[in-house]
Amino acid sequence: KTVSLKKSHVGLTLIRDSDIRHQSFTDRAPKLGGWVEFYRSPDRVAWSPTGINVPDYPKLAQIWWQQIGDVNSGAFTPQQAMDRLAEEMDITMARMQAADESAKVYGGCGPRLNEPKDPAEWLGKPNGPKAKLENEKPKGETIVYEELIKRWTTQ
Repeated sequence: KTVSLKKSHVGLTLIRDSDIRHQSFTDRAPKLGGWVEFYRSPDRVAWSPTGINVPDYPKLAQIWWQQIGDVNSGAFTPQQAMDRLAEEMDITMARMQAADESAKVYGGCGPRLNEPKDPAEWLGKPNGPKAKLENEKPKGETIVYEELIKRWTTQ
């Protein structure tokens, strides 16, 4: 039980129902944004037939860890790895969607993908991503401290 509880605290991946009901999680609850309350409620299994699991998590996790390994080894840049990850996840989830729609493999709760869109379509939208800057790392600029204070006080 002690190992299970410790793992639950470290990874926030529950192993036993008694873990989430432990006093230590009651103490942490205010800092976890409703997470403890949700997993203590009957709704934790009511929201989908898959329970608390992501459909076919092992298949998706394998893709993630492959990309992380490629970045750590230096084979790809983080951006290249994220682009590859997105492409491979889309392909895998499209297969999952087809299987779920045709045979309810995921209990009707498999992924549902949107149609692909040009990334430029998202730029400039409220709360959308920002376009890449021409110079992502401009040279630093030193300013006289008194001048900086003057800027702040005159605004």
